Amino acid sequence: MFIETETTPNPAALKFLPGRQVMPSGTREFATPEEAEASPLAQAIFDTGEVVNVFFGGDFVSVTAAPGVDWSVLKPQVLAVLLDHFVSEAPLFAGGTAAGIAVPAEDAMLVEEDPADADIVTQINELLETRVRPAVAGDGGDIAYRGFKDGIVYLTLQGACSGCPSSTATLKHGIEGLLKHYVPEVVEVRAA
Repeated sequence: MFIETETTPNPAALKFLPGRQVMPSGTREFATPEEAEASPLAQAIFDTGEVVNVFFGGDFVSVTAAPGVDWSVLKPQVLAVLLDHFVSEAPLFAGGTAAGIAVPAEDAMLVEEDPADADIVTQINELLETRVRPAVAGDGGDIAYRGFKDGIVYLTLQGACSGCPSSTATLKHGIEGLLKHYVPEVVEVRAA
């Protein structure tokens, strides 16, 4: 088995492509070792002691190294963990749990949306799904919609994108420009 790696705009993160499906649907982010207990793979990656984020996409795993960690040392460790996992065909999540289902927390929406904005919200979500999400996934991450109120769209970047130095530029210049162009009611995009 051969696992490809790609750099991401976030110098602290690498994207690992095992050449097979990782998540059958959706995505899953692990920002702490405690969260990673739901997945033997994520837990093994965190067990290297040098990792601050693991993100599962449809066909990739992105890993964010702790500050000051040298990827030339960490990369072989992560590759070994990924090879062991995929060659053994181990389950992605601990058995008998619903850990593989990413359900937004009840407070995932940052603002209470006005029902009169339903058409605008539909347009925003369609653009996020068709234009933004594929581009962000290409960089080893994902984007989560957190609400729309008074012309402001609230979004959260996940995976390799969450700590990326260019994430503010991505939100402000990339996503905000796109949404303002197609949805005139959007006046600003804010990180949530």
